[in-house]
Amino acid sequence: MKTMTLDEVKNLPPLTEKRLNEIKNFQNTDFSDCPKQTKEDLKQFRPYYELRKESQKRKKETVQVTIDTDIIEALKAQGKEYQTFINAILRKAVFG
Repeated sequence: MKTMTLDEVKNLPPLTEKRLNEIKNFQNTDFSDCPKQTKEDLKQFRPYYELRKESQKRKKETVQVTIDTDIIEALKAQGKEYQTFINAILRKAVFG
């Protein structure tokens, strides 16, 4: 596995038709890292939202905060979901 920056990923050459076909037709035959699940195992499975209550929808409150321009521009550069990103940053800062 190789770690790459976003710029490196953006500058990768396009996939060839041959490589795209290899990807589409790939069939995994090695399932050694995926043990079979018994019926008892499957009965113990629970939906993510039951195990992680904090992932459920929370009530939101609108507040007015003054944030330095460079900070808000950097956060907005993260994309449309920058407010969710801000919430994640604040949650980590407050709750660890």
